[in-house]
Amino acid sequence: MTDDGDRGRERDLLAGTLHGAPRVALRTIALAILRPLLRMRIVGEASVPAEGPLLVVSNHLSNADPILLEAAFPRALFFMGKSELFANPLFRWILHRFGGFPVERGTPDRAAIRQATAVLGQGIALGIYPEGGRSKTGALVRGLPGVGLIALQSGAPILPVAITGTEYFPVNGEMPPRRPRSIPRGVAIRFGDPFSIPARVDGRRVTPDEATRLIMVRIAELLPERYRGVYQVDMQDDGESETPERAKSPRVIPTKEESRL
Repeated sequence: MTDDGDRGRERDLLAGTLHGAPRVALRTIALAILRPLLRMRIVGEASVPAEGPLLVVSNHLSNADPILLEAAFPRALFFMGKSELFANPLFRWILHRFGGFPVERGTPDRAAIRQATAVLGQGIALGIYPEGGRSKTGALVRGLPGVGLIALQSGAPILPVAITGTEYFPVNGEMPPRRPRSIPRGVAIRFGDPFSIPARVDGRRVTPDEATRLIMVRIAELLPERYRGVYQVDMQDDGESETPERAKSPRVIPTKEESRL
């Protein structure tokens, strides 16, 4: 356990970042522009806990997603982002003002995982894209075990988020897909209910892969079917009758807030 002296020596991770009243003012301006410009809808904002550690997990369709999720989120939100984003000094300065920190994709980046747990340990919300990058098809791909590891190590509540509509933005360095006429214009950001993953089930440790699967299924539940990708099958499996094999699999445990819904 960390004593008071150790706490006093901890670096305040919010220091030097945009939070509090300045962030509220900037968010108000940003939403006043983004809502009419992009026909942007925010659904379920009341599900976001007002304080405390929170692991915010979302699907990822566009380079615009971090900006829009930052604007939609009602409190300070730090982000783990690919290291390439921090190569430009100006861009790096901007990212640091919003609490961004780099992660080396494709490697077990222990420094990034330590930073993530430190952010959550100080009661700050942390945003992660579990797929590790943008989906080129718009549908979910397999999540990486790093997010499950962070969830298990931190014990923080998890908030699933679904983003739709940004795959049609021409900001990914390639020609975006054409929007079918049957799909209405606009962007939607939907917040789900927070939940937690137990460290053990029936005396057995939940693995990072198992935790990641549970997280990805929660994201898929918020998405229209065409976005669910590989997790459409997992959702169907979760809806089947209980079997001895499934009874041994880790279960999602709702937080106190979710239990009251």
